[in-house]
Amino acid sequence: MTDTFEKKPGAALVVFSGGQDSTTCLYWALAVFDRVEAVTFDYGQRHRKEIEVSREIAGALSVPHYVLDAALISRLAPSSLTRADIPVVSAEAARAALSEGELPSTFVPGRNMVFLAFAGILARQIGAAHIVTGVCETDYSGYPDCRAAFIRSMNESMNLAMDTALTIHTPLMHLDKKATWALADRLGVLTEIRTKTLTCYNGIVGDGCGDCPACFLRKRGLDAYLNGRVL
Repeated sequence: MTDTFEKKPGAALVVFSGGQDSTTCLYWALAVFDRVEAVTFDYGQRHRKEIEVSREIAGALSVPHYVLDAALISRLAPSSLTRADIPVVSAEAARAALSEGELPSTFVPGRNMVFLAFAGILARQIGAAHIVTGVCETDYSGYPDCRAAFIRSMNESMNLAMDTALTIHTPLMHLDKKATWALADRLGVLTEIRTKTLTCYNGIVGDGCGDCPACFLRKRGLDAYLNGRVL
């Protein structure tokens, strides 16, 4: 169930965690750009499996893959994704926190800012004019560094700082999870995204634990897409 995607000349660097969103973006980039490479960050994340999954997927696709050390984040930014002593809350608890104007315990302050800064430096070194990231402000956990306003600001700041002309692409920015699954299907990789990616905050590959905020959004979107899919 593939279709034609608008081709863009040049090389792209994908910010890649091995999760549903970044893996969908990796396949999107492969369909769109002439050359694609990927970068994963070791930021002291609670589940090291994320790095393993990223390596496995990139290797299977023969995509050059970098793993950069960003471990300082885990020491500066306490979060349930970086500290074993901070519990991962349920999806219901996360929604309750957001309704009270609080960010969930899974928010890692500054993470995407650091990731994009490092990605920009690497992209400049490997001759990639494009950076692709899977952030989304439509159907997400309320993280401020997933919003379009932040991406525009970060893109401008990187170009000013390095006197370059990088472009950050966010293919999922205005898609809910149902539409993200639809995009995976259009790319012909629905099964691969469902079975081989790691989105779960509790470190379970595939459909995950079913209870954490990431699994809740992923499953709700998948169910909505499959229920309305024309087979």
